[in-house]
Amino acid sequence: MAKPKVVLGVSGGIAAYKACELLRRLTESGHDVRVVPTDSALHFVGAATWSALSGNPVSSEVWESVHEVPHVRIGQAADLVVVAPATADMLAKAAHGLADDLLTNTLLTARCPVVFAPAMHTEMWEHPATQENVATLRRRGAVVIEPAVGRLTGVDTGKGRLPDPAEIFEVCRRILARGVTVPDLAGRHVVVSAGGTREPLDPVRYLGNRSSGKQGYALAKAAAARGARVTLVEANTGIPDPAGVDVVHVGTAVQLREAVLKAAADADAVVMAAAVADFRPAVYAAGKIKKKDDGGAPTVELVRNPDILAELSADRALPGQVVVGFAAETDDVLANGRAKLRRKGCDLLVVNEVGERKTFGSEENEAVVLAADGAETPVPYGPKEALAETVWDLVLPRLRAAT
Repeated sequence: MAKPKVVLGVSGGIAAYKACELLRRLTESGHDVRVVPTDSALHFVGAATWSALSGNPVSSEVWESVHEVPHVRIGQAADLVVVAPATADMLAKAAHGLADDLLTNTLLTARCPVVFAPAMHTEMWEHPATQENVATLRRRGAVVIEPAVGRLTGVDTGKGRLPDPAEIFEVCRRILARGVTVPDLAGRHVVVSAGGTREPLDPVRYLGNRSSGKQGYALAKAAAARGARVTLVEANTGIPDPAGVDVVHVGTAVQLREAVLKAAADADAVVMAAAVADFRPAVYAAGKIKKKDDGGAPTVELVRNPDILAELSADRALPGQVVVGFAAETDDVLANGRAKLRRKGCDLLVVNEVGERKTFGSEENEAVVLAADGAETPVPYGPKEALAETVWDLVLPRLRAAT
């Protein structure tokens, strides 16, 4: 079989050196990569490096090998174009259709998925002009990965750092695997919760659960690769932030509720994959709870936590907002799931059986997705990524029906 053809565009930022790692991952995983740098990018990494790593000729000019019409052919033949790093200048040129070099010409002629991985200083990323350019590109179906937060050039720190090349590669892999030209969640904002809340008993103890957050992260990554703007509200996972996703870190159920409701205010869909504690201690002990001298155990009074899923379902922030819940059950799985779906009022409920050695912490999952209209979609045992894709496949027609 022919290798998938990927164009790696590199624009002129200090993060250009990190694109070498992305190029290595693409070539070693069986992709035919053509690197198209800008002239500015060649000040950071030379053409000889790109050519040696890719095994293909490298040029930034439309005037070389003119008989091959490279300014048209490269984009026409590509299965994917990824620009990493994408500077503010490159985003502006792409949004306005400028074509003054080989890379911008390639972007205009490409009819395949296009991914931009921005890298710039925080002030440049947050500038209204850049934000409008990003919105324009996303509206047209491009995937613009949210930049990471961290150390920038010099002593500056903030949002604008190039996402980790491994994460960019993962986005590209998912897009190529789907085989679609335009990401189907482009222009949508989705909110995903992940992990397990912890309810403090005292300064050293808490009530918690076994949720790892891996299923929620799989949902967030899948949505980002499908073009959505993703807000991930994570509770106590310890998992690195995924590329292309805005992450809000919380600890307790009350904090998670506040963050989810805030993010859901302009969201097209909300997926509550987090394991939210049903109860919390009525009283928080300011000091560590000590053992009793008489050998007895202390009594802990519990109170109910807010029912976030039911609240989201009953009071939709936007008309047509799709709400998805998760139900972790240990017995009578489907019967309990159907009852919970009716009680919560959500559109879809992902029901799975859990236990000490089932689902929690695993890379795999098995579930049945119940719908409010009575439909049931079984998802066989397999990677959590597969379940994530199924969930979004079921969300999409409901989003389209509401618009």
